[in-house]
Amino acid sequence: MSTPIRFFYRGTVHEVSGVAPTQTVLQHLREDLHCTGTKEGCAEGDCGACTVVVGSLEAGELQLKAVNSCIQFTPTLDGKALFTVEDLQQADGALHPVQQALVECHGSQCGFCTPGFAMSLWGMYLKQEGKPASRCQIDDALSGNLCRCTGYRPIIDAARRMTELPQVGFDRAALADQLRGLEREAGAVYSYQGQTFHAPRTLDQLVAARAAHPQAVLLAGSTDVGLWVTKQLRELQDIIYLGHVAELKSVQEIDGAIEIGAGVSLQDAYAALCRHYPQELGELWQRFASLPIRNAGTLGGNVANGSPIGDSMPWLIALGSELVLRGPDGERSMPLEDFYLGYQQKDLQAGEFVQGLRVPLPRPNLAFRTYKLAKRFDQDISAVCAAFALTLDAAGRVADARIAFGGMAATPKRAAAAEAALRGRAWDEAALKEAMKALAGDYAPLSDMRASSGYRMQAAQNLLRRFWYETRVDDPLPLQAVNAFAVGTEA
Repeated sequence: MSTPIRFFYRGTVHEVSGVAPTQTVLQHLREDLHCTGTKEGCAEGDCGACTVVVGSLEAGELQLKAVNSCIQFTPTLDGKALFTVEDLQQADGALHPVQQALVECHGSQCGFCTPGFAMSLWGMYLKQEGKPASRCQIDDALSGNLCRCTGYRPIIDAARRMTELPQVGFDRAALADQLRGLEREAGAVYSYQGQTFHAPRTLDQLVAARAAHPQAVLLAGSTDVGLWVTKQLRELQDIIYLGHVAELKSVQEIDGAIEIGAGVSLQDAYAALCRHYPQELGELWQRFASLPIRNAGTLGGNVANGSPIGDSMPWLIALGSELVLRGPDGERSMPLEDFYLGYQQKDLQAGEFVQGLRVPLPRPNLAFRTYKLAKRFDQDISAVCAAFALTLDAAGRVADARIAFGGMAATPKRAAAAEAALRGRAWDEAALKEAMKALAGDYAPLSDMRASSGYRMQAAQNLLRRFWYETRVDDPLPLQAVNAFAVGTEA
């Protein structure tokens, strides 16, 4: 039997049935509930006009996150809370400080993008709990919102102004109690007109569902699968949702590694990793898509998708991360670089799925950096994404070298020839030049709208030189000499 979708909305439990499992939250809001404050701009999670805030219980704790409603499917709301721009108005009719600040600072012209900006600002307002935000925090919160006419200065002014106005509280405890009342003990199945949405709650239930439906689409954050529906107009029959499987949402430090479940959001995964690699991964964290995308998408999903331009894989490979797979016969693990067999081809056996990742913790004498080149700082696809990890011995020689790039080949790929040119050599300019030359034999990059082949190769070689400047044994350049922005960056 089909289970109705239940979520907390506008002060009460809202129950939904009779809609397609691939109906987006935005479509449900506008077409079924006639709440049209939330707008549709791009329908792919880029412009932010559709931003809403979703509340959920994670390990018993309430989390409130801004996400793009245009690519989230309605059944993923089961057991959660949904907040839209209509929720900001106060009971006495007064504007919320977020809205009042936008009015006072002239933060709207045509107004189409304004509800999305308001919801992103409200998400930050809840997180800051009355404390003023830094410019870096404001920029990060607004990284997923595109404005075409107002300009960002008055909106940034509003982000500062909103905490100066009389504060409006939010009863987190009451919402958490409401969501506990919606929690299901067993997995749910929602069906409509031949489409089925499976929502297992345990790892064993997920294994069973995958074995029973081997052709089903695995859905985590919907930041990629959502576009299959909104842009490619694909009809998805069976969907298995990973968002309620608690075992996939754990982050642990075990035996010199960080073990990250496949269901951990990109935002939470990078937060855990940056506690150990703040300088090395901090900027990449901030530049990975936008905050609403990182709030929804997962690190496991980014890896399982296997895009040649995915920003996580190069540094995971460079660090020597392992992939943990799960199937009917149990677990197996492998080096991440062995998972990718070719463009969109992976070493997955029948019934298997990505369970998690093991990322090595920092070790002595490790020189590690990541770099992203794109046309924009925020929310852009990399032309080249590079990661370098060298282990130096006491004499300053390269004991081991691991170099990986995204955007340079059909899959994220190590630079075997460049690595070989460095091993056993002193980490000096002569070795650097040999490795730069060897990169030309490691890759034959394509030309596309993001960059030409020649640009990609020259950029890859120059990034290796930059890495040498930052990590050379004699007189390494301090971070502020090569990237002043990263100094004092607040995630």
